Amino acid sequence: MRDVEAKPLRIALAGLGTVGAGVLRLLETNRAVVEARAGRPFEIVAVSARDRHRDRGVNLSPYAWCDDMTTLAERADVDVVVELVGGSDGPALALARRTLDAGKSLVTANKAMVAHHGMALAEAAAIGGGALKFEAAVAGGIPVVKGLREGAAANAIERVSGILNGTCNFILTHMEKSGADFGAVLSEAQAKGYAEADPAFDIEGVDAAHKLAILAAIGFGARIDFGAVSVTGITEVRAADIARARTLGFVIRLVGIADCDLAEDGTPRLLQRVRPCLVPRHHPLAHVDGPTNAVVAEGNFSGRLLFQGAGAGDGPTASAVVSDLIDIARGDIGAPFSVPVAELATMAPADPGHRVGRDYIRFTVRDRPGVLAEITAAMRDANVSIESLIQQGRDEDGGEVLVAMVTHEGQERCVAKALDLLEGSDSLTAAPLVLPILRD
Repeated sequence: MRDVEAKPLRIALAGLGTVGAGVLRLLETNRAVVEARAGRPFEIVAVSARDRHRDRGVNLSPYAWCDDMTTLAERADVDVVVELVGGSDGPALALARRTLDAGKSLVTANKAMVAHHGMALAEAAAIGGGALKFEAAVAGGIPVVKGLREGAAANAIERVSGILNGTCNFILTHMEKSGADFGAVLSEAQAKGYAEADPAFDIEGVDAAHKLAILAAIGFGARIDFGAVSVTGITEVRAADIARARTLGFVIRLVGIADCDLAEDGTPRLLQRVRPCLVPRHHPLAHVDGPTNAVVAEGNFSGRLLFQGAGAGDGPTASAVVSDLIDIARGDIGAPFSVPVAELATMAPADPGHRVGRDYIRFTVRDRPGVLAEITAAMRDANVSIESLIQQGRDEDGGEVLVAMVTHEGQERCVAKALDLLEGSDSLTAAPLVLPILRD
């Protein structure tokens, strides 16, 4: 039982949108459960948001209101600040810095801020003695940060991969089921609220890259290097690609992958990529549909671990925020990225060129003699072995032809060389699309 004399955890909350209001509702509904597990009472002291008068469906009258959110960090009656404003810089970052510099704890769902400034914030937390927690920043309500940092702590992590953006996963799986092309499904996703009015961060892979950079730091004990994440979005994936993938026994998913290899001098190097991939139907990620997230972590003793669930939404994200608050109430400060920030390794980006794998390559070409021979000659000259090849005419597009191939296993630099040989060719009417085939 909780000690009735235990000192309350005094909380300030910045941001009263969907998630912020969800946190208040969760604490109101589950207060007895939360406080019993935390071992002490929770007290919301103060709140802040842009619009004081907006109806959020929750009663704000018990809490002090601060027009300037950064003043939450300066209140003597606050132990922990919850930042749910968003944005990698601006007011959110100012609040985070002030909170940690004041020796208070910070809970955030802001993956962009953690991906860009996580190292500086972790250093501030180490100096000030407060906790930096961000379970809600990656994959919503899925406890993957804690799973990697604590549950898999005894393992050397060999690889982390995952479906990290629900918007892209909704679009790709709906294209798969409906046969519709990207533009039509994106419009439907926006109408249903799965995609923003400006969906660029989602569909171009940036949101997934933020999350991957955080997971890679935790999994491999590395300093975050968001700039080293190679990112390709889903805008060029066509219904025809999805149909061909199905015929070959695959589905297409946007997958973030991080793993390590050794340079010639034995130094570990980190590869971080977000790309649409062909996923074998028997792979765990192939069965992740709709706006769901999933992460696969491979430990040298645990084997393959799968974390799956809702990647967004007020309930799941609020659940992750409050789980961080429970940890802080218990006195669990811990290292934000598995090991003390001063001990995180600076890992250079790995060279993907020597990586061995198979690819799906789709060309959009003019329907005229000799084009196929030109493509296969480039593949031959670059030492790319073709496993299968499909050609399909598209009369409705003025005689364009889609030529798709699957390669045998080979080095990535060979595929890159073949595409370099074809660059500028008058036979190609669009840039080729290369989708790696995810290994089992």
